[in-house]
Amino acid sequence: MPDALQIDAQFPGGNIVVDAIEDDVVRLHQDLRDTQRDWFYWCFRVRGAAGRTLHFEFTQSQAIGARGPAISTDAGVSWAWLGQQAVQENSFSCTFDKDSDEARFSFGMPYQQSRWQEFIALVSEQATHREYLQQHVLCTSDHDRTIDYFLVGCNDHEPKHRVAITCRHHCCEMMASYALEGLVDWVVRDPGPDAEWLRTSTQLFIVPFVDLDGVEAGDQGKGRHPRDHGRDYAGESLYSATAAIRQWLPDFNDGTLRVCLDLHCPWISGPRNEVIYLVGSSDQTIAAQQRRFSGILAAASTGPLPVSALDFLPFGTSWNTDDNHTDGIGFSGWAAALPDVKLSSGVEVPYATAAGAEVNQLTAHRFGADLGTALANFLRHLLL
Repeated sequence: MPDALQIDAQFPGGNIVVDAIEDDVVRLHQDLRDTQRDWFYWCFRVRGAAGRTLHFEFTQSQAIGARGPAISTDAGVSWAWLGQQAVQENSFSCTFDKDSDEARFSFGMPYQQSRWQEFIALVSEQATHREYLQQHVLCTSDHDRTIDYFLVGCNDHEPKHRVAITCRHHCCEMMASYALEGLVDWVVRDPGPDAEWLRTSTQLFIVPFVDLDGVEAGDQGKGRHPRDHGRDYAGESLYSATAAIRQWLPDFNDGTLRVCLDLHCPWISGPRNEVIYLVGSSDQTIAAQQRRFSGILAAASTGPLPVSALDFLPFGTSWNTDDNHTDGIGFSGWAAALPDVKLSSGVEVPYATAAGAEVNQLTAHRFGADLGTALANFLRHLLL
């Protein structure tokens, strides 16, 4: 007798509400939890489906992106896009192998804290790399998790430059984490002259999971009530991580903090959301440096994900207006006002497609190297 069909989200990053199961049709929707607006993150596990073809229908809002859902058959270690051929409107179908024990499906390719920890352990195994990578405790999260920060690069003497990079202010925006991993990997281990220059002249302060609780719980994060982590830099911070960053970063800045980047993913799909771009500042001095960096990043992008400086999103256009900041200020807006900061910006990494190219675990990781090269070239020629 075959195992009974089971669908659940009881694992780190899991998120789903099952409405009904009728024969081979599963009706379900993403769990918004404390998100005040509609959003699209979901991730669930299927067991007991060996040899069957199941049809998954999302019953509420748009939940499937540019390349269909992602599937993992190794408990979330590796992911692949099912592709649009599996999609019908807001639903998708999948035929399971006859020996399939478990499969996971998600809107994107989830990146949990466990993967980051494995990556850090791998890099730290080599003694020659340890001096370029230091792990410290930033704070304890609101749900008693340890939130770490990392000092990457020039740690054994006074650096010429300092850079701050944050990620997962909106916990569902997982593809940005692959880019951050690729950036750190490049800075610490790449033998080329750009990486060598950056790690011996520049110290990077990195917070890989600002909303760590949300990442592990599988929350949307975006639009969290009463405001999310990405809008928690005005007034008194609601969350321990953002409060700690606001306290720590000014002390980190001894006159050498030049660049602050906040890595994000955009909306679900569509032309504006299928390119890599910087989010323009209302400060024209900062915006000029953002445009300069956009050009440098485009020139440095020799990997599989193309970047065009023409995709820069000026303030006052599309969603990038004052109306988008009525509930608070983001990290890059707050950091732009810190002394000596020349460039502060959000960087948007699409979920599935970047200028026609496939975004996945490998290509997003490789984009991190391009981002690192751009940082080196920007800082090397920065007029102080």
